[in-house]
Amino acid sequence: MSVRRVHLVIKGFVQGVSYRASAQDEARRLGVRGWVRNLRNGDVESIAEAAPQTIETFITWCRRGPEEARVDAVNVADSQDAEAFAGFEVRRSA
Repeated sequence: MSVRRVHLVIKGFVQGVSYRASAQDEARRLGVRGWVRNLRNGDVESIAEAAPQTIETFITWCRRGPEEARVDAVNVADSQDAEAFAGFEVRRSA
Protein backbone atom coordinates (compact mmCIF):
# COMPACT_ATOMS: atom_id res chain seq x y z
CA MET A 1 0.00 0.00 0.00
CA SER A 2 1.26 3.44 -0.94
CA VAL A 3 1.48 5.96 1.90
CA ARG A 4 1.70 9.74 1.66
CA ARG A 5 2.93 11.88 4.56
CA VAL A 6 2.16 15.60 4.63
CA HIS A 7 2.99 18.58 6.81
CA LEU A 8 0.00 20.90 7.21
CA VAL A 9 -0.19 24.43 8.60
CA ILE A 10 -3.78 25.58 9.07
CA LYS A 11 -4.31 29.36 9.28
CA GLY A 12 -7.32 31.34 10.42
CA PHE A 13 -9.49 31.29 13.53
CA VAL A 14 -8.46 27.74 14.46
CA GLN A 15 -7.52 27.86 18.14
CA GLY A 16 -10.06 27.77 20.96
CA VAL A 17 -12.67 26.14 18.70
CA SER A 18 -11.87 22.44 19.28
CA TYR A 19 -9.94 22.23 16.00
CA ARG A 20 -7.32 19.79 17.35
CA ALA A 21 -9.84 17.44 19.00
CA SER A 22 -12.03 17.51 15.90
CA ALA A 23 -9.02 16.85 13.65
CA GLN A 24 -8.09 13.90 15.84
CA ASP A 25 -11.64 12.51 15.61
CA GLU A 26 -11.64 12.89 11.81
CA ALA A 27 -8.16 11.38 11.45
CA ARG A 28 -9.12 8.38 13.54
CA ARG A 29 -12.35 7.95 11.57
CA LEU A 30 -10.36 7.96 8.31
CA GLY A 31 -7.45 5.84 9.58
CA VAL A 32 -4.89 8.68 9.33
CA ARG A 33 -1.79 8.45 11.53
CA GLY A 34 0.21 11.39 12.89
CA TRP A 35 -0.39 14.35 15.18
CA VAL A 36 -1.85 17.86 15.51
CA ARG A 37 -0.84 20.80 17.73
CA ASN A 38 -1.33 24.53 18.24
CA LEU A 39 1.44 26.96 17.30
CA ARG A 40 2.22 30.10 19.27
CA ASN A 41 1.28 32.34 16.32
CA GLY A 42 -2.34 31.09 16.34
CA ASP A 43 -1.98 28.50 13.56
CA VAL A 44 -2.48 24.75 13.89
CA GLU A 45 0.16 22.32 12.62
CA SER A 46 -0.21 18.65 11.70
CA ILE A 47 1.79 15.77 10.30
CA ALA A 48 -0.51 13.21 8.74
CA GLU A 49 0.04 9.99 6.82
CA ALA A 50 -2.24 7.52 5.08
CA ALA A 51 -3.06 6.28 1.61
CA PRO A 52 -2.95 9.21 -0.87
CA GLN A 53 -6.74 9.39 -1.36
CA THR A 54 -7.30 9.29 2.40
CA ILE A 55 -4.82 12.14 2.89
CA GLU A 56 -6.71 14.19 0.28
CA THR A 57 -9.94 13.57 2.21
CA PHE A 58 -8.25 14.67 5.45
CA ILE A 59 -6.84 17.82 3.80
CA THR A 60 -10.33 18.65 2.51
CA TRP A 61 -11.65 18.33 6.06
CA CYS A 62 -8.79 20.54 7.37
CA ARG A 63 -9.80 23.27 4.90
CA ARG A 64 -13.24 23.31 6.55
CA GLY A 65 -12.49 22.29 10.16
CA PRO A 66 -15.10 22.15 12.92
CA GLU A 67 -18.19 24.34 12.74
CA GLU A 68 -16.80 27.09 15.02
CA ALA A 69 -13.53 27.47 13.06
CA ARG A 70 -12.79 29.83 10.20
CA VAL A 71 -10.02 28.41 8.04
CA ASP A 72 -8.32 30.98 5.81
CA ALA A 73 -5.62 28.72 4.32
CA VAL A 74 -4.03 25.30 4.59
CA ASN A 75 -0.40 25.07 3.55
CA VAL A 76 0.39 21.53 2.41
CA ALA A 77 3.89 20.12 1.87
CA ASP A 78 4.99 16.52 1.44
CA SER A 79 7.02 15.44 4.46
CA GLN A 80 10.03 13.15 4.67
CA ASP A 81 9.93 13.07 8.50
CA ALA A 82 10.94 9.57 9.64
CA GLU A 83 8.92 9.41 12.87
CA ALA A 84 6.76 6.29 13.15
CA PHE A 85 3.12 6.72 14.18
CA ALA A 86 0.80 4.21 15.79
CA GLY A 87 -2.28 6.44 15.72
CA PHE A 88 -3.21 10.12 15.68
CA GLU A 89 -2.59 12.27 18.74
CA VAL A 90 -3.04 15.82 19.97
CA ARG A 91 0.36 17.16 20.97
CA ARG A 92 1.38 19.93 23.32
CA SER A 93 1.54 23.40 21.78
CA ALA A 94 4.80 24.45 20.15
